[in-house]
Amino acid sequence: MASPDLATCILAGQGKVPADVVIRDVRLLDVITGAVETTDIAIVGDRIVGTHATYRGGIEIDGRGRFAVPGFIDTHLHIESSLVSPLEFDRCVLPHGVTTAFCDPHEIANVLGAEGIRYVLDGAERAIMDIRVNLSSCVPCTSFETAGADLTIADLLPFRDHPKVHGLAEMMNYPGVLGLDPVVLAKLQAFQGAHIDGHAPLLLGMALNGYLAAGIRTDHEATSAAEAREKLRKGMAILIREGSASKDLEALAEILDANTSSLIALCTDDRNLLDIAEEGHIDSSIRRLIARGCPLHHVYRAASHSAARIFGLLDRGLVAPGWRADVVLLDDLEACTVSDVVAGGRLVTKALFDARSDVAPVGRDSIKVGAITADAFAVTPKARRQETAVIRVKPGMLLTFRESAVLTVTDAGLMADVDRDILKVAVIERHGKTGNIGRGFVTGFGLRGGAIASSVGHDSHNITVAGVNDIDMATAVNRVITMGGGLTVACDGQITAELALPIGGLMSLESGETVAHALEHLLAAAKALGCQLPEPFLQVAFLALPVIPHLKMTDRGLFDVDKFCFEP
Repeated sequence: MASPDLATCILAGQGKVPADVVIRDVRLLDVITGAVETTDIAIVGDRIVGTHATYRGGIEIDGRGRFAVPGFIDTHLHIESSLVSPLEFDRCVLPHGVTTAFCDPHEIANVLGAEGIRYVLDGAERAIMDIRVNLSSCVPCTSFETAGADLTIADLLPFRDHPKVHGLAEMMNYPGVLGLDPVVLAKLQAFQGAHIDGHAPLLLGMALNGYLAAGIRTDHEATSAAEAREKLRKGMAILIREGSASKDLEALAEILDANTSSLIALCTDDRNLLDIAEEGHIDSSIRRLIARGCPLHHVYRAASHSAARIFGLLDRGLVAPGWRADVVLLDDLEACTVSDVVAGGRLVTKALFDARSDVAPVGRDSIKVGAITADAFAVTPKARRQETAVIRVKPGMLLTFRESAVLTVTDAGLMADVDRDILKVAVIERHGKTGNIGRGFVTGFGLRGGAIASSVGHDSHNITVAGVNDIDMATAVNRVITMGGGLTVACDGQITAELALPIGGLMSLESGETVAHALEHLLAAAKALGCQLPEPFLQVAFLALPVIPHLKMTDRGLFDVDKFCFEP
């Protein structure tokens, strides 16, 4: 929307002319003081012009019995992880009260480079929600995997002045920051004075000081209260993350109080459509934090005003005259039950979404690998009876752990061990560059048979598969390839569930409802194989992320994140 006429705003604020929209008789929560007062809220264009008074409006919304709070802000997410397009994400998430989102198009950028960033920016320009893009800082994420693109600072600078670009996205390569890598420093230097997002799991002490000295301001990777408190002491804003795979809210809830809420915000990072449909988005985090005893108005402050301040958006985060008209109407404050949303002065309706123009899909041919045979997954032992490193996954955590086991050796190589829940895992390079296949073992999935595969494989998005036997692993992977990307479950040489993701191998062309239904089917199929993880596909995807400790698998082999080198 165009900015409203200033004179009209001033006159409407005084009640001398009607406002465009008035929310009548609503109980307004002041996220600064905690006070709740019944009032009208007057809006002209995309701006609130009056509160704590009675107003007339061209459109009047009945707020009786409801509460008004500022629009929620998701401070760090990857739209691609919802598995739907940016415009479908907008349609599915905005009704949950998220009126602003800071997106890092890191996933599609790793597949398609600048074309992927352009696609997300095109969607952001058409969305009703205010989607702000932080430019991906680490494409490829590391040199220890094969990505589809390589973005230098020269590739990012043409986007820097785009109206939807806000700053530099999560700087995952903290060894590169601390080691003064010239490529990393060039990106940091170009965004000095702008917002720079952090990504620093378990980074503490003097190393954290050096990282923050680069002008990095936020972190969504804290997984314990002790880690978060050290970062807060050093002026780093903590983004409490509650996604589909990484669930840090319970561990971090205790740090959110009246003394810290100005430096705490909320994010989802990676949340799929099924979880959004069943649990919500930022609204889910709000209700869970309140249920854990965090002070109510400070939770809503973290979700709005604090988030806006941390990211330098000075026009939103309060329901007050002169502020952006992002307002969430709730039936219940403690339960955070959203009943209506006003985004940029417009009541969110189906007609509002229908009026948006479409964005053509990209990356329909991003899977550049041929069919895989079962023998491609054979793991050759270094020696008989020698211990083999095994990746341990735990529910709700992106961190993985190191274990070891002595595995049976046959003519086909090292074998999985179902009785000890040790599966094979492989990462297949899919960008048509190397043909690499990394192979190893993983525990924690609980599969008694079959395999699950995904072309969503953070961050380079090669095809990752975990399974009990080589035939089912090949079946699952080959269906991913023929679909142009997606998620699959295979058993006894047959596909039992699937979801096609042809937009860069990351996103569906279908509606959110269709995707959520497919995810239900996939989870049921994985559970039928004995899977014990609540979100196995995101756990599979993050097995290939070599910037999250401790042990990961890439297309180049088993990677020790702590030592930042491959296993011998």
